[in-house]
Amino acid sequence: MDDRGRVPIPARYRHLFSEGMKLTLSPDGCVEVWTNEGFERMEEKVTLEPATTLKGRRLRRGFSVRSWDAELDRQGRLLVPQYLREKAELDGNVIIAGRIECLEIWNPKRWEEEMAQVEATYREELESLR
Repeated sequence: MDDRGRVPIPARYRHLFSEGMKLTLSPDGCVEVWTNEGFERMEEKVTLEPATTLKGRRLRRGFSVRSWDAELDRQGRLLVPQYLREKAELDGNVIIAGRIECLEIWNPKRWEEEMAQVEATYREELESLR
């Protein structure tokens, strides 16, 4: 990440974001980079809980309040808003990882901690799938 908060998106993913993207703060402490279509699918899941319930309202707030529209510049870079950079502790080197539904931008220390947790539980979690 440069000093202005721009992150180059790997070339193999850029075509997915040619129509824009949405950025959200993950509960896991990274920034999620969604295609517009993927974001809409996630919105559908979030809104399955009725807005008449406290849980439904909080899900909507948690998802929408921490979301930003974004675009790639001509060099294939994404400008991460200051709020997201601060919350995810992004500055200098970052890790960009694919998560099937979206890309994630991680602080390297947080990524290392997350991957240690993944490694500790992955086998059991994979075996529990049916």
